[in-house]
Amino acid sequence: MSQFRWVSALLIGGVAAMTGALTAQAQGVYKVGMSAGLTGYAATVDRAWRDGVEVAIAAINAKGGINGRKVELVVEDNRSEPQEAVTAYRKMISSDKAQVFASGCVSAGNFAAAPLVVRAETPMVLCSILPQQPDHVKWAFTTIPPPRFEVETRLEYIQKKTQIKKIGVLHDPSPYANAQKAAAEKEAKDYGLEIVGVEQYKTDDADLSVQIQKMYAAGARAIIKIGLGGTTLTAAKNIKQLGLDMIMLTSLEDIAVFRPVAEVLGDKFFFVASPAQVYDGLTDSPLKTEIGKFLTPWRAKYQDRDPNWAGRGWDAMMLIAAAAEKAKSVDGPKVRDTLETMDNFQGTTGIYHFSATNHQGITENPLLLATIVGGQVKVVK
Repeated sequence: MSQFRWVSALLIGGVAAMTGALTAQAQGVYKVGMSAGLTGYAATVDRAWRDGVEVAIAAINAKGGINGRKVELVVEDNRSEPQEAVTAYRKMISSDKAQVFASGCVSAGNFAAAPLVVRAETPMVLCSILPQQPDHVKWAFTTIPPPRFEVETRLEYIQKKTQIKKIGVLHDPSPYANAQKAAAEKEAKDYGLEIVGVEQYKTDDADLSVQIQKMYAAGARAIIKIGLGGTTLTAAKNIKQLGLDMIMLTSLEDIAVFRPVAEVLGDKFFFVASPAQVYDGLTDSPLKTEIGKFLTPWRAKYQDRDPNWAGRGWDAMMLIAAAAEKAKSVDGPKVRDTLETMDNFQGTTGIYHFSATNHQGITENPLLLATIVGGQVKVVK
């Protein structure tokens, strides 16, 4: 063999070896991408979601990964902004080569990036409501119950446990909040209630007294507060400062956000709770068993930190793992197709019933109404 041919063969062999090594390395990893609002108004819930996903991945990897592949998480902070989410998804698809997404609770960001995900044929299991376009929904699955469940839990309490007949709705502009507002407007009359005011606020508003006073003047004696972050405490302080005889019932949120609110409003404050948030008060059941599987590693790492959003992150990864194992593949379209067959899947929030026509997952209301008494979370009977 001439020196030229020998060098050429060596180079070709080296390239082939390098390519083979890279291919083997790629085959040994299953990359999960996450767009999450680690800063901005959604930070409390999305950080918990991320941490729950990480705890699940650690548990999965400890058992050998998914289809023999180690699971790796790539996280991008979307700053709770839709355009930032688009940038995050684009990077994870093109540079990080994410094979599936387990993204956070910023619905508008997941909506905005959905066309990119569809083109990449990458399934996503979300902590937000589903996108609005049918072709986008095809690739999206959610771990959250329908928004109306949060509303119905509160309306039922007002109907059965109070004499209140007139209520107000105070909400932020997010898609999820608007979905709850629409549910309240549609269903209030079914509970014998009249909505006398619907007021919107911005997620960074430092005062909500104008909106609250307006609803109170119209006769509202209960506020259905819809939205995440510090505005819940703002609303509570406004109610107390104004000396109004009103109760406030808020959406699902981290318990850490609710504790100072309870200190302000006392027995006039209620919130929607997931089963994981009231674990010790649950009767023995498959639901409690599944929550226990998650809480063991969660509490080992985070002690008594609120488990709600983290539990949904755990569910997302367990659903992804189960689908990939069932499909015997990490190929995006195959995992997507198999996610549609994940029926009667027990999670930490409830039972998931995915199908070709239902990507909502949870179809029966698992939510509870709770309050905080003496610093302890209590289910309202």
